[in-house]
Amino acid sequence: MFNSNQLKTTALLGLLSGILVLGGYYLLGNEQGLWLGLAFAAFSSFGSWFYSDRAALMAYRAQPLAREEAPQLYDLVAGLCDRAGLPLPKLFVVPTQTPNAFATGRDPEHATVAVTQGILQVLSPEELSGVLAHELTHIKNRDTLTQAVAGTLAGAITFVGRIVTFGALYGPVTRDSRRGANPLGTLVLIVLAPLSATLVQLAISRTREYAADRGAAEITGNPLGLAQALTKLETIGEQIPMHGNPAFSPLLIVNPPSGEGLQALFRTHPPTEERIRRLKALVTEIKAAAPTGAV
Repeated sequence: MFNSNQLKTTALLGLLSGILVLGGYYLLGNEQGLWLGLAFAAFSSFGSWFYSDRAALMAYRAQPLAREEAPQLYDLVAGLCDRAGLPLPKLFVVPTQTPNAFATGRDPEHATVAVTQGILQVLSPEELSGVLAHELTHIKNRDTLTQAVAGTLAGAITFVGRIVTFGALYGPVTRDSRRGANPLGTLVLIVLAPLSATLVQLAISRTREYAADRGAAEITGNPLGLAQALTKLETIGEQIPMHGNPAFSPLLIVNPPSGEGLQALFRTHPPTEERIRRLKALVTEIKAAAPTGAV
């Protein structure tokens, strides 16, 4: 059974694909454009499914982390994987002092968790457990695949919009003599489609972050560990920004600064204050669900 978050994510991914198919239709001005858009959406989704993990790791210059280099980290992740019912992912380290982490991979059997050097230095074991459990929940829920597909589709829509912009400036968008160029369709593809695609992608990211926070609290049984980690990560992250391809920002556990007002529309993550509020609210819920006599 799908939960509400999964249904919302599926609907948003469908909307992204629909925008891309519609873009192909307006680009060619006939039914062949529908098939072109559908093929482009399928090709983009397959490419992101297979190559997204390598692209994300390259974007942040992540390096493989051997067990002998970080035995305590490996033991911590292995214990969390046992609780979550997941195979042990590959571990990578990102050479930056910005405290952050992300997960990537097309499925739990081909998953990777990357942590920065900074996060290993500033978080307590309880806080680090919360962050790692958050990333493992992304893997368990296959959010790593969902976010990669969403980002690729959004990028493809923007690319189609740029092609239409070039065509509108230097020639007709369509050579269909029955109708000619459609001004409304051109406007939609140049301005509204890329903007809508970006907003849909960010909505998917925010939805999945709340679900991963909850999953982390359930795996560790300690929502406050992740809440305290988020506070540290955002505060330090504002002082030491995380550099890399913005297309992969939704993968990170936090992406400050958050912005206010109109900028809030373009956040890749929910407000950290709201995430912390929800995590604190889970304390009572988890205690109530614990067996009688459990600590």
